[in-house]
Amino acid sequence: MCLAVPGKITTIDRAWAVVDIMGIQNSVNIQLIENPEVGDYILIHAGCAIQKIQSEYFSYLQTMLNELMDKDNEDEDGQ
Repeated sequence: MCLAVPGKITTIDRAWAVVDIMGIQNSVNIQLIENPEVGDYILIHAGCAIQKIQSEYFSYLQTMLNELMDKDNEDEDGQ
């Protein structure tokens, strides 16, 4: 199964952007999306932006990922 993660573009330098992914800054290739701009919300897979998304969907995905990580931490702690 493949997973794309949501991020927000913070800076752009030609074909690359710095993207905030859950508080971590990563360099992402943005050549696959049309007219990327600072502030855009995107889905990222394998280091490439694959799709722009709406802010509401971005918030939903962030919430889901946070809940999954919290659940995984609970399982590791034996709770």
